[in-house]
Amino acid sequence: MWGPEGLDEIEAELLGPPEDLKGKDVLEIGAGAAQCSRWLAAQGARPVALDLSHRQLQHALRIGGSFPLVCADAGDLPFADASFDLACSAYGALPFVADPVRVLREVRRVLRPGGRFVFSVTHPIRWAFPDEPGPEGLSVSGSYFDRTPYVEQDEAGRAVYVEHHRTIGDRVRDVVAADFRLVDLVEPEWPAWNSAQWGGWSPLRGGLIPGTAIFVCERE
Repeated sequence: MWGPEGLDEIEAELLGPPEDLKGKDVLEIGAGAAQCSRWLAAQGARPVALDLSHRQLQHALRIGGSFPLVCADAGDLPFADASFDLACSAYGALPFVADPVRVLREVRRVLRPGGRFVFSVTHPIRWAFPDEPGPEGLSVSGSYFDRTPYVEQDEAGRAVYVEHHRTIGDRVRDVVAADFRLVDLVEPEWPAWNSAQWGGWSPLRGGLIPGTAIFVCERE
């Protein structure tokens, strides 16, 4: 699943037709509990699930799966050059790093020539609106161009959660700077069947402004 709208890979085929995934080496970055890797393994792919959070990978281990789990920094991937056919990231890693180009360059390095990297992030336009699912989330409350990170701190003042804002133009320039070719930029529309409300996502907001941006990149 690429985002809260409900666009799934079987429908989107952003990594390619599901039948073509069999036997492919795929790296999932910011895997969390490795839901995407579990789906990839079911298609016959050979996924590797990577996340910085040991706790998230413990969840993945408890759920189960016959693929490797790797605890590592997305900006310093512990793999040899040209190790993977494909890479993917659904809301993982890239929103939480101050230097996304470093991550993108690392992903390109471990991809084989012609390899594809697909990643989804919160649509940048959402940063200009309150993170509310109802009508109060439809009025602009800040500047789209304000790139100040969102930071949550504990009682000692230590950052426990940081998310970085990049405009659409920033993201495109990051992809180009990492020497990827941008194949597509997908902005999923909210489908009529999806009545779920989660965080700032809802049918009301989803019918008016995009919530997710999916970047399809290739190493030429």
